[in-house]
This record gives sequence, structure tokens and C-alpha cells, in this order.
Amino acid sequence: MLELRPNCERCDCDLPPDSDRARICTFECTFCVDCVEGPLQGICPNCGGNFVPRPIRPQNKLLNNPASTKRVHAKQIKP
Repeated sequence: MLELRPNCERCDCDLPPDSDRARICTFECTFCVDCVEGPLQGICPNCGGNFVPRPIRPQNKLLNNPASTKRVHAKQIKP
């Protein structure tokens, strides 16, 4: 099951579980659409993979399968 991480690893903006602005790679590295389409140019800086829109988990499923609250912010990523 996807973690649904709560923020962009690059700019640290909030990405709630229902956000249509979240993008993930195959390892669930999570970034906002602005970072993916801008500085990252569609390539994950952690694994080199591509990004896809993160699925939105229905509200009624979040009750038993909540999104992660652990923020990941990779300061080593260059702007």
C-alpha cells in the first residue's frame, strides 16, 4: 500500500492525501508537480526514474488506511 507521504521532498510544500499535485516515482519518492515539471525536469533525483501522478485514496479508505505523517525533506537535492 502506498504511504501517501505528506510533503514534497524538494520544497517541503504540503501534499495532502487528496492532492492532485503530488507525483511519485517507483520508490514512492514524492514531489510536487511544480518541482517535477520545473527543476527536476521529470527525473527523480533519488533513483533516476520517472514520475506519475500519485493516486488519491478515497476518504472512506483513509480511516483504516491513513496516509503517512512522516515528512521527508531531502536537503541534498539541488534546486
